[in-house]
Amino acid sequence: MGFPGTWMTESESVVYRVVPKCACSSIGQIMFYSDHGRFFDGDIHDSTAGLHKWSQDESQKPIEANVKAHRSYAFTCVRNPYARILSSFFDKIAGIQRNGKRYRGALVPQLIQKYGIDVGSPENGFDFDQVASFRRFLLFARDTIRWRRPMEPDIHWSAMSGHIATFIVNGGRYDHIFFTEKFDEGMQVVLNNIQTRHPVDLKAVPKFNESEGHGPKRAHPVSAYFDDLSRHLVWEIYRKDFQLFKYDFDNPDNKMPVGEIDLDEVHVKLGD
Repeated sequence: MGFPGTWMTESESVVYRVVPKCACSSIGQIMFYSDHGRFFDGDIHDSTAGLHKWSQDESQKPIEANVKAHRSYAFTCVRNPYARILSSFFDKIAGIQRNGKRYRGALVPQLIQKYGIDVGSPENGFDFDQVASFRRFLLFARDTIRWRRPMEPDIHWSAMSGHIATFIVNGGRYDHIFFTEKFDEGMQVVLNNIQTRHPVDLKAVPKFNESEGHGPKRAHPVSAYFDDLSRHLVWEIYRKDFQLFKYDFDNPDNKMPVGEIDLDEVHVKLGD
C-alpha cells in the first residue's frame, strides 16, 4: 500500500501526511517555500514538481525509503470533526470548484435525486436551506463510510484517523500532530525541529485556502447544523477522531481541543 497522501520536501527536511480539510494547502506551500524560497504559483495540490508527493511515481521510492528509516521529522495536522465535515459540505457539495464546475461531476445531481439535497446556485446567490441540506448530506456521508454506497467514501469527509493510520500501519511514525485551530503554534514546532534551505516566517505567510470564495458562506453557528440525529451520525463516523485528537463532542460550538494529543496512544490505537 505504501504511503498514500504523503508529501516530502525535495531536500527531505520534513515529511507530512496530508489530511484533507486540515490546512493542507498552507502546509504544502510552507514546505515548498522552505526548499525554494518562493510559494508555488497556484494551488499546491496541482504542483507536479518541487515537492515529493506519493501520487507522483518518481517520488514513491524516496518517500518510502525516508519514512521507513524515519530519516526526517514527520508530522500531520487535525481539525475539529464538526467544523471539518461542515467545511467539506460547503466546499465540495455546495460550492463551485476552481474549474467552474461542481465537484466530481455527477455527484451533486446524484445527491439532489437520492437524498433530496438542495445547494442553490451562483445564479440565486446560493439561496437554500443550509441546515436541512447539510443534515441530508451527513446521512449520505455516513452511508459512504459505513456501507460504501452509493459510492466509496471521499477523502474530504472520511475520518482523519483513517488517513493518519495508513502512515503508521505501513511503517511510519509521527513526531508531531498539531491542531488546525492552533496552526501557527503547531507549525512553528515543526519548523523548530527541521533544517530548511530558506527560513520561514509564519506571520508573513499568506492564507492559502483553495475553497475560499466560490460557494455559499455558512449562515449559522456550528451547533445549528447538528440536531440529536446529526450528532449521533457524527459520533458513528468520527468517534476515534474525537477521542484520539481530544475534541469536544458535547459542544459543537467549541472548536478548540480540550486536551493534548498523546502520540503514543495514537500509534498504538491506529497501528493495528
